[in-house]
Amino acid sequence: MTQEISQLSTLGEYEILSKIAEGGMGAVYKARHSRTGMVVAIKVIAKDTARNPVLLQRFKQEFDAARLIDHPNVVKALEYHAHPQPYIVLEYVDGESVGQRLQRRGAFEEQEAIRLIAQVCEGLQRAHKQGLVHRDVKPDNILITRDGQAKLTDLGLVKDIEADLNLTRTGRGLGTPHYMAPEQFRNAKNVDVRSDIYSLGATLYAMVTGVIPFENTNPLDCWMRKIRNEFPSPRELNPKVSERVDWAIRRAMSAEPERRPASCREFLEDLTGQSRATSTSRAGLSGKLASSPGADLWYMVYKDDQGVTHTVKGTTEGIRRALQDRLLGDPAKIFISRQKSGPFTPLANVTEFRDLVVGPAPLNEGRHSGVISRSSSASGVLPSTQRRDDSDPEAVDLGGTPSPSLARSNTFRGSPSGRLVSPSGRWTPGSGSVGSPSGRLRSQPVVDPHAETIAVTPATTTPPEEARLPTPPRKPTKQLPDSRAPTPTRQPWQSTLAMALTLLIVALLAALVGYVIFTR
Repeated sequence: MTQEISQLSTLGEYEILSKIAEGGMGAVYKARHSRTGMVVAIKVIAKDTARNPVLLQRFKQEFDAARLIDHPNVVKALEYHAHPQPYIVLEYVDGESVGQRLQRRGAFEEQEAIRLIAQVCEGLQRAHKQGLVHRDVKPDNILITRDGQAKLTDLGLVKDIEADLNLTRTGRGLGTPHYMAPEQFRNAKNVDVRSDIYSLGATLYAMVTGVIPFENTNPLDCWMRKIRNEFPSPRELNPKVSERVDWAIRRAMSAEPERRPASCREFLEDLTGQSRATSTSRAGLSGKLASSPGADLWYMVYKDDQGVTHTVKGTTEGIRRALQDRLLGDPAKIFISRQKSGPFTPLANVTEFRDLVVGPAPLNEGRHSGVISRSSSASGVLPSTQRRDDSDPEAVDLGGTPSPSLARSNTFRGSPSGRLVSPSGRWTPGSGSVGSPSGRLRSQPVVDPHAETIAVTPATTTPPEEARLPTPPRKPTKQLPDSRAPTPTRQPWQSTLAMALTLLIVALLAALVGYVIFTR
């Protein structure tokens, strides 16, 4: 850090009060406006760094992105000044980061972690609607105020989807390896919102377990573990984590982007298991439910294993139980609606049942061995090794060249037809899986959770309000053995032997009687 920054006492109209943080690219100070007395945070870029046009433009982009988002869960950007040296005036957050809280107290309680992540989702959802991708969501970039409000910060790596500023070289990865999506290692320039979803899942993973995902690995090893899903599940590290949250995190951290939630809203629905209003309410993503508990009634159309169409109605709990008991046949053929007249949508589109139909990428069994399994990426192309350029200190260097003999990953993949395929042909998402009793995948394609809703005309003469969910058949009672039952029939050779022995005994007795009589 240059001496000029280290010895700052005033900057423009602001009086420097204290230093908050310092790094290789600059420093952050707590300051007060000389006239209004407003306390702010000032981020100053080092003069040596400011000479790099790419980094200077990225610094200015951080200010532009924060001003564009303007959301209570994103740190506000107030001013940008280029002289006497580039600096940004930001909202001052009196609190600590999620990363500091993890170091100080360890894992969060599950409900507290979800509450904070929900607020981050709200701010990130606003950024995504503005066409921005954060690309560096992690615990250190989430601040918590003293009254418990979460604020997303550090937008220096934000990517404008519509108008790319060309601040990232093709084939260069930017971000923090432990939390960024695997495709971001290969090319941070072409990532989309699902990369932020991965980082959200990895951040929540750390919050509920107290363990940094993929810790103690270099960037190359970290990338290889990510593409193979080689990490212990959250419940394995912390049994207090609920099955629902465990599933939601693993789905968000799936190596293949198409397996992840398509938006922050969908990720939050996965976490809570509750549908949100289709339009943004005043309360945001953490607002009221789309339907009240008193109206917990669904109308469902499905086909059984014999191809017969049924229309039934039931509650969320009743339908979930029927799915778990495999009473409704192939879930790909199930359509559901809150209204009797529809429109009906595939079951996988509905939050309350998605965890029983949509499975995250299966975790690789080699994750505990401490040895990196050899695998290729989903596309079969390994990221090229990039030498770290001094002009871009935030670029990720994979640090080595993988072996050319890496084999294709042996994980579930989505085929063009929509079917799930795997080497074993088995569906193993954990508890609550739906399929045939044998556990094998059915031949029908699994429903795309992002498919458009469709209207279905019930092909049945039974009115929906009169039909009920099927119930599992009663197990037949075992009949106790009857003590009066006849003894088993003897085999023929057994009868012959018994008769021969009887005749022999009779003959011996007759000879004995004759001997006694004649000897007298």
